[in-house]
Amino acid sequence: MSQSSLKFGTSGLRGLAAALEGQAARQYVTAFLRHLSNGGQLGGGKIYLGRDFRASSPAIIADCAVAITQFGLEAVDCGAIPTPALAYHAMAAGCGAIMVTGSHIPADRNGLKFYSPAGEIGKDDEAGIIAALSDAPVANGMAKMREEGELAIERYVERCASLLPQGALKGLRIGVFEHSSVARDLLVRALAHAGAETVRLGRTETFVAVDTEAFGDAVLAPLKGWMVSEKLDLLVSADGDGDRPLLMDGNGAFVRGDVLGLLTAQYLGADTVVTPVTSNSAIERTGYFANVVRTRVGSPYVVAAMEQADGAVVGFEANGGTFVGAGVSVRGRALPPLPTRDAILPLLCTIGLAAHQSKRVDALVAALPLQHAMADRLQDVPAEKSAAFLALLKSDQEFATALFAPHGIESVSSTDGLQFRTVSGDMVHFRASGNAPELRCYVEGSSPEVAQSLLDWGLAAAVRYVR
Repeated sequence: MSQSSLKFGTSGLRGLAAALEGQAARQYVTAFLRHLSNGGQLGGGKIYLGRDFRASSPAIIADCAVAITQFGLEAVDCGAIPTPALAYHAMAAGCGAIMVTGSHIPADRNGLKFYSPAGEIGKDDEAGIIAALSDAPVANGMAKMREEGELAIERYVERCASLLPQGALKGLRIGVFEHSSVARDLLVRALAHAGAETVRLGRTETFVAVDTEAFGDAVLAPLKGWMVSEKLDLLVSADGDGDRPLLMDGNGAFVRGDVLGLLTAQYLGADTVVTPVTSNSAIERTGYFANVVRTRVGSPYVVAAMEQADGAVVGFEANGGTFVGAGVSVRGRALPPLPTRDAILPLLCTIGLAAHQSKRVDALVAALPLQHAMADRLQDVPAEKSAAFLALLKSDQEFATALFAPHGIESVSSTDGLQFRTVSGDMVHFRASGNAPELRCYVEGSSPEVAQSLLDWGLAAAVRYVR
């Protein structure tokens, strides 16, 4: 393939929208269908399609439909819909699905998230798709699509409604930062069903890339002011395709995604938690869970580990996207598995847990044995520069020791990127993003000041070698 910007990352195929549109989209979709066919996983003869609000998404979804139709299957259009809602609907029908989204990455990029009838594909499936990929052109054309957007949305809304008793959030005034997330209207519906008063804020008709982990980004700057001006108890949002949550507590502080995942797992009564190495080390220290399984960063790794786990299984990533595995029940009823990231579920569960315990969200968080954690990234860093920096840190002990001289190195983990524990028990973790040309830095410190200092130092130390 000549589209060199396209590659599989931590969640799906990503690259420049201009490289994905047209022939490339049709070829990758055809390869996906060949892979499903080779494994006997085509399911019910239909492939469900969804998209985010990026300007490039409608054209790409049309290309997907052409490839599906030419393969002899029916393309079903679910429209602009959250990724977990699309996946849930397709799984209920026993069919595969494709979500056209670049998630939180810049608007000039886009991607494809692939789902087999069993759910989100794994790394072996990605390898199978690449093996099935051909340079042979896939003819363009027009494809008819049956529309099932309303049905898919209502199925997902019903799932969300099952998480909390009706009226459980009565008395709370919650702001919804809508921006261009496909989850915006469903967030409002779910919160209103649970009794909250909602205030819609910041809606845009053009796509805005919102990284729910990058709390310092300018796009999130108005949120704290809205907390005051709108007299809000909480403020919530999600990324572009609705699989990464964002929550600001009553004090105007962002709640990290891994904390949302932890509290959600507690609310759902998880026996086993599966989460990447970048999630807070407090998860083990709480003692809430019989088992905590750590993975590499990326939803395919979390899903694969969840399949091998015992008891009631909940997974989540450091971004807060939460997966429901086998054995989970809520309010005395089984919650069907949904092994893909969901943003609305952790928001409802976290706020619901606080309401059930008659506490504020910030009080729930304060009671956890958390290291103070922060994260940020250096943008526009080519993958080869990130790789060279990480390789130098890993292979040259003298270089690593000199770089970390202000802090000292107690131990190093290379499960995903490089995670350094300092002699004082703090942590600095460097890893290259799998979705965008970025070098990410995660830190944990004994205080907010220590964490901020470590993050500032880590970014400054890395920038000298990747710019």
